[in-house]
Amino acid sequence: MTKRVVAPALAIVALATANAAHAQQQDCVGSADLGDTVLYAMPIAYDAVSTTCARQLKADGFIARDGGAFINNFRARQDSAWPGAFRLLKTFMAQNNAEKGKSDADMTALLSALPEENLRPFVDGLVGQMIAKEIKPDSCGKIERGMELLSPLPADNLAGLMAFIAEIADIKNPSICSADPAAAKN
Repeated sequence: MTKRVVAPALAIVALATANAAHAQQQDCVGSADLGDTVLYAMPIAYDAVSTTCARQLKADGFIARDGGAFINNFRARQDSAWPGAFRLLKTFMAQNNAEKGKSDADMTALLSALPEENLRPFVDGLVGQMIAKEIKPDSCGKIERGMELLSPLPADNLAGLMAFIAEIADIKNPSICSADPAAAKN
């Protein structure tokens, strides 16, 4: 009789522990997923800058001269970076909903129900619009200069650098999971 009670009780405890651990993992994103997000979003951001800043950029500036070659390195990695970028997106949305005190079950259900590949065009369009909306005409030259300064870095290194900076800056939405167990104790 004791085995019949103890075994299911242990199974329930194990399941609850696994669910709690999974929920805690959802509170942060891995730096690899953040790097994938940078790889994935760079072409979208580049297109937003090119379109929004078309009148402000110089005809002989970096984007006109070398921008295509620079961004093609990122475009070539978009497909492989999508799964990590999508994981970050889901975590970001869950944290935003939790911070606002509401559970957007419909959006979460939509993200879970649709195949990831079907969401990509929607995400691309939405992210592109969000980036374009934030670009001020007087910042176009600075953005182009920043791209030129970053252009010598290989795409993977640039993505890793951005993830590292976000981790060091202690970004909270979404927070970056610590890969170093010693750092997690601090």
